[in-house]
Amino acid sequence: MLFSHLFFSWLARTDPRDVARIESKTVIVTQEQRDTVPVSKSGVSQLGRWMSEDDFEKSFKCRTMYVIPFSMGPIGSSLAKIGIQLTDSPYVVASMRIMTRMGTAVLEALREGEFVKCLHSVGCPLPLKKPLVNNWPCNPELTLIAHIPDRREIISFGSGYGGNSLLGKKCFALRIASRIAKEEGWLAEHMLILGITNPEGKKKYFAAAFPSACGKTNLAMMRPSVPGWKIECVGDDIAWMKFDGQGNLRAINPENGFFGVAPGTSVKTNPNAMETISKNTIFTNVAETSDGGVYWEGMDECLTPEITLTSWKNKDWTPVFFIFPGEPAAHPNSRFCTPASQCPIIDPEWESSEGVPIEGIIFGGRRPAGNYPYCFHVSS
Repeated sequence: MLFSHLFFSWLARTDPRDVARIESKTVIVTQEQRDTVPVSKSGVSQLGRWMSEDDFEKSFKCRTMYVIPFSMGPIGSSLAKIGIQLTDSPYVVASMRIMTRMGTAVLEALREGEFVKCLHSVGCPLPLKKPLVNNWPCNPELTLIAHIPDRREIISFGSGYGGNSLLGKKCFALRIASRIAKEEGWLAEHMLILGITNPEGKKKYFAAAFPSACGKTNLAMMRPSVPGWKIECVGDDIAWMKFDGQGNLRAINPENGFFGVAPGTSVKTNPNAMETISKNTIFTNVAETSDGGVYWEGMDECLTPEITLTSWKNKDWTPVFFIFPGEPAAHPNSRFCTPASQCPIIDPEWESSEGVPIEGIIFGGRRPAGNYPYCFHVSS
């Protein structure tokens, strides 16, 4: 099938220098380093990077800026938070429309309330000094993503890709939100949320935390092989959790969409994801088929002779086997950005304003060796 003739979907190719979220250039700006990350005695801390207020300054000029009012979480929910992002990237505007609740309804809910300030620029002032690669403006040499929790502010410069520019995701929903959560008495965690119903019809909700590339999205959208069991997805990446007045831990998925890794996603590994991305999806850095579809490594679809491919680098691509593997058709970090509402197993309560009740939390980690990608412990 190769997802030919996708309905109302788009393909974006980036400058090859701008293909991933950049932790090494992501900083949190506070008065004291200990407010942000542990002080490392042996090199750079692996838990984050700090910059003093005096060392941080930025400039944006000469590009049209778009205003994006957005809500993380269902609009009006006591668990939701509002942000306003300024950006000079139409790609970011389109992606944020999928990943967040965006628009006039957010402004009406905001009124005089507080919001997180998000400023983003691809870092290419006009007129351009050199031609764009793949029509993708960026400035990798000067990229910096800064978080200023004391001012509830995020400033991102130089990258148009993923979590570097979609500031509602990791920057807001995890980094700034964790500071707000600490002050207000709730939790912002890197966790999926799913509902499990047993054969007797009893349903419970669980949150689960795993390292990156361990299959969180696959678990959140699992089709159980054991008869009688049912799984429904609330979220695949981030959970905001708070105890209600009765002492029950409740959680929302602050996002409105899925920003998933394409390579390795297939009908075999995640059929629900494949159905979700069949329309209204933005694909970034995947390959394009000659019949108007998309392709990536691990899709598990046969390439028929009459179908030709254009790689993520906008070049003709032919699979190379045997000794010389060649370049991949899609970048290993290529992505799909798709509405959560299109997931065939989206939970009916996924937009509940009070959140779903969490019965247990699963903690997973990579094993040093062996065939199993993770082990886990359940806390309830």
